[in-house]
Amino acid sequence: ALPSSDVFSNLRSVFWGESSRICVSLTPVPRVNFPRWSIECKESRIGKLPIQVPVNVTITLESQELKVKGPLGELSRVYPSEVKLERQEDGTIRVKKATETRRANQMHGLYRTLTDNMLVGVSKGFEKRLQLVGVGYRGTVEGNDLVLSLGFSHPVRMKIPDNLKVKVEENTRIIISGYDKCDIGLFAASIRRWRPPEPYKGKGVRYANEVVRLKEGKAGKKK
Repeated sequence: ALPSSDVFSNLRSVFWGESSRICVSLTPVPRVNFPRWSIECKESRIGKLPIQVPVNVTITLESQELKVKGPLGELSRVYPSEVKLERQEDGTIRVKKATETRRANQMHGLYRTLTDNMLVGVSKGFEKRLQLVGVGYRGTVEGNDLVLSLGFSHPVRMKIPDNLKVKVEENTRIIISGYDKCDIGLFAASIRRWRPPEPYKGKGVRYANEVVRLKEGKAGKKK
């Protein structure tokens, strides 16, 4: 049988302290105030360095767009709103943060380096060297194409971008030169992607200054 309603009323009165005369008081808990520290984005060590403008380079700064023109070519770049460019009285360029945010701190050093690469590229240029390691691995330049023999059943033919120059020395050393450092690195990486160095004998396409760590092969059966 179900308990009567008096049992529920007694239990309710005991819980609330009515029959046992227990006084239940609600005391407000004091609020604890923790100290707050403000995060300050420090200025990038690379981003705060001034950029020297070569004598044979002309620059045009319009709002967030920078155009540079030199004896080797012309480049332009649009900068994000987190950074701003300022031309100083001594002729140098400074890249500064427009806002104090984490993204602005990340963009600061990056775009300072990209700006310096633009000025050096149109005035002096860049180059990257690749080495072909392997029996029968060789490369040649035919017209506007780079032809590579990398052990496949067919030669690999790659079109050379218009703003780059490719030269092959002794059939195994590839030299890529130009005024856009980004395009040079991208084309060199696309060549290396066809045959990366394998870890046992080091055969493949590698950068000239690349260190390939070789693995030890399986040892023969001991007699």
